[in-house]
Amino acid sequence: MRSQTVSTKLQRIAKQAKQNPNHVFTNLMHLIDVDFLHVAYDLTRKDGASGIDGMTAKEYAENLEGNLNNLLERMKSGKYFAPPVKRVWIDKEDGKQRPLGITTFEDKVVQRAVVMLLSAVYEHDFYDFSHGFRPHHSAHHALHEVRERCRLQNIQSIVDADVSGYFDNIDHELLRQFIKRRVNDGTLIRFVGKWLNAGVMDGKSLSYPVQGTPQGGVISPMLANIFLHNVLDDWFVKEVSPRMRARCFIVRYADDFIIGCESQSDANRIMEVLPKRFNRFKLTIHPQKTKLVTFAKPSYSNQFGKENETFDFLGFTHYWAKSRRGYWVIKKKTMKKRLRRSVKAIWDWCRINRHKPLPVQHRTLCQKLEGHYQYYGVTGNYKAMAKVAQRTTEAWNYWLSRRSHKSYINWDGFKRLLAKFPLSKPHVNHAI
Repeated sequence: MRSQTVSTKLQRIAKQAKQNPNHVFTNLMHLIDVDFLHVAYDLTRKDGASGIDGMTAKEYAENLEGNLNNLLERMKSGKYFAPPVKRVWIDKEDGKQRPLGITTFEDKVVQRAVVMLLSAVYEHDFYDFSHGFRPHHSAHHALHEVRERCRLQNIQSIVDADVSGYFDNIDHELLRQFIKRRVNDGTLIRFVGKWLNAGVMDGKSLSYPVQGTPQGGVISPMLANIFLHNVLDDWFVKEVSPRMRARCFIVRYADDFIIGCESQSDANRIMEVLPKRFNRFKLTIHPQKTKLVTFAKPSYSNQFGKENETFDFLGFTHYWAKSRRGYWVIKKKTMKKRLRRSVKAIWDWCRINRHKPLPVQHRTLCQKLEGHYQYYGVTGNYKAMAKVAQRTTEAWNYWLSRRSHKSYINWDGFKRLLAKFPLSKPHVNHAI
């Protein structure tokens, strides 16, 4: 009953947004009540790390009704403040690290409630080629669209773009201006401002960035989509595409996007104007990582003496190859950097956890492999998945044999162990 009431509110907003694309919503936050927060709580992940207050989802749920009523009272009275985000660092493929923000659990609930309101409005504004962090969209939807567009539109060139530090460089004032074009609710804008200015706790150091959105926050993907919808998507549809000589397309997942062009001259024009467009909104297109790739069907490109290339998108290297029946098709394989990262992560895990009970190790390794297959299990990528499976077997054997001289396991012993604890085999989850 509670979820049905909230759903009715959101459907009413969505219907109005769809019927009147130019309508500016000025009074949305009053829709948030205890029932709304309950639904936001239900939609919030419970297994995430705790923020700076140390409170877990389990602890918050012990007095859920009281906590949500108290939260609503603070939101309505203006006494709610956004606590600083706890920063942790995770390794990138190039050896560097990128920051990840961990908000408190209660803050996640509030952010989820605001995202629900914004989604009801913006889902009818966002274009179908934007696949990042949206209901009924995924990375594999983006990958499928890239393949189909290239195949059906006779694409010859790919603009493989990279935005330098996108989440860390979003301008706060420009973001507010973009939101106000569609949602000019003063209370909602103030809440967004609280999150943007909440501060970042890195160890014992507290800082207040003047730009960017904290990666890891529930609200961040929505804000990032709103920003790029105005900077890139709407611009491409309304200004770029109509001026092109031939067919073209764009596919975006968060800040990762590629543009395909049937005409080489169109691709050159986009390459020239793209950095200027992003500079206008205080963002930078990486000059070294952004490139123009020849990606024509081989039988066509060879006629003009072009050398076909590959491009990387969402963890896969895309390339033309012959099918079993002898036809040219677009295939995907795991990017080399991603493959190395996966293998290294499993190697490190086996080293650190080699003294745990064998059933525990086996269960976790199978979970890791299944997670890898779930994403990378696409048609034509079996060889790369098999390599991860092989390296996992080798890593497990290596570190089990070095637990101690008393528990040394030779290869024959390890094969008997594998018969009892078999590791997950590669399989395709996303067939063409």
